Amino acid sequence: MGNRCLDVPLALPPLRRRLLLLFIMLFLWLYMFYSCAGSCAARGSPVAKEEGSPGEQQQQQRGHPLPFPVAPSSPISSFFNGSGTKRLPQAIIIGVKKGGTRALLEFLRVHPDVRAVGAEPHFFDRNYERGLAWYRDLMPRTLEGQITMEKTPSYFVTKEAPARISSMAKGTKLIVVVRDPVTRAISDYTQTLSKKPDIPTFESLTFKNRTTGLIDTSWSAIQIGIYAKHLENWLLYFPIGQILFVSGERLISDPAGELGRVQDFLGLKRIITDKHFYFNKTKGFPCLKKAEGSSKPHCLGKTKGRTHPDIDQEVVQRLRDFYRPFNMKFYQMTGQDFGWD
Repeated sequence: MGNRCLDVPLALPPLRRRLLLLFIMLFLWLYMFYSCAGSCAARGSPVAKEEGSPGEQQQQQRGHPLPFPVAPSSPISSFFNGSGTKRLPQAIIIGVKKGGTRALLEFLRVHPDVRAVGAEPHFFDRNYERGLAWYRDLMPRTLEGQITMEKTPSYFVTKEAPARISSMAKGTKLIVVVRDPVTRAISDYTQTLSKKPDIPTFESLTFKNRTTGLIDTSWSAIQIGIYAKHLENWLLYFPIGQILFVSGERLISDPAGELGRVQDFLGLKRIITDKHFYFNKTKGFPCLKKAEGSSKPHCLGKTKGRTHPDIDQEVVQRLRDFYRPFNMKFYQMTGQDFGWD
């Protein structure tokens, strides 16, 4: 009778039987090799002792323990847990709110070498005390050569964010999507109005005193648009060449052109081109013919492209006059004329 467990493989054709045996041998060899590698690392190799990013080591040295132990990753663990390794982001979209950051991120995710977090982590403004290990755990797994990204628009106006990101990695590439500050402020107000219909009018919130025409710069919708002031804070920690400024207007009128600049800045091959976009006349902005991981067209959600309320044109002109000197300074600082005047 013999052992019936051997009947199935022996019944296979010779070629298939040889391939099956080769596969089993290869698997066993890989398993033994990486098991040995893992045990060697666990015995206290210098690499294992130095595990963790410079930022994580700094946190530990300063008396800020990491919330979770940082376990060394190995190819075999990556294989079984899903391909790739979780890494801290090499590039961050830091702003600005209502500038077009969501559109830029969705467009970038089409690129095969970009892996990004969908939700905004708000690590460097709201969750910094959780530590870098917590932050890294939010990131998607990446393969060698892929870029890890995230976007949180409020970073640009957060005073502590530049120092914190620099502490994580001085070489982090930063992207700022900017838009006409007057249009941006109205868009910001429109978003708030959709959630709180009983808020005061845009006109009344714009001024500290309507009679004197004094603009209320404490209102966040106005304050965010003073781009030059916020940029000064970032330039204390990052050189201007490490920050890319994307035009929110051109992201709508020429998405492929702006994405070309972004891909160059990130050191990526120009894969995202005109063929990836079509213009949605109803929404008034470009959409993707195929989204990441899908064969279907994709537009941003219904919360994007809201119709703005009619604003008193005198107030709009007052705001344009207010922002003009700040815009001119921003043009000089970035070396770009965004054409907002």
